[in-house]
Amino acid sequence: MSRSGADVRFGVTGHRTLPPVVAGHAADHWRRVLPAGAGLHGVSSLADGADQLFAACVLAAGGTLEVVLPCAGYAGSLEDGSRARFHDLLRASATVLTMPYPEPSEQAFLAAGKALVDRCDHLFAVWDGLPARGLGGTADVVAYARARGRPVTVLWIDGVIRD
Repeated sequence: MSRSGADVRFGVTGHRTLPPVVAGHAADHWRRVLPAGAGLHGVSSLADGADQLFAACVLAAGGTLEVVLPCAGYAGSLEDGSRARFHDLLRASATVLTMPYPEPSEQAFLAAGKALVDRCDHLFAVWDGLPARGLGGTADVVAYARARGRPVTVLWIDGVIRD
């Protein structure tokens, strides 16, 4: 899936809970490097934290958003505070793909992570570099992207510890 210039499709994976300094660092990075306008295409699962932050940055830059949901009823697995943002971002997305799982599970999260990587040319990972806390976590998605030869940009600040 090789494209050039503004036709690059960017995906995101990352932690659902981000220290504010890391969230600011990631958002600043995206504002600097993402192309503005219709040539920008982002892929996200819209989870709390990094996924929603990235999706908002893509839309703010005038890009289009593709959403890969792990399962039907995914919104119910999100924190109360992020459900409204999830629905707003979902309504603003150009396309939505839902994995064939009836409810949230580690297998559904891994399938969505792989599908997301398969739909992007470059993956941003808002990741502390530690192993996944469950199957389908950020580390698993990064490992899959690297195995598929996708460039991965890790956005984290050395010395910052997640929760």
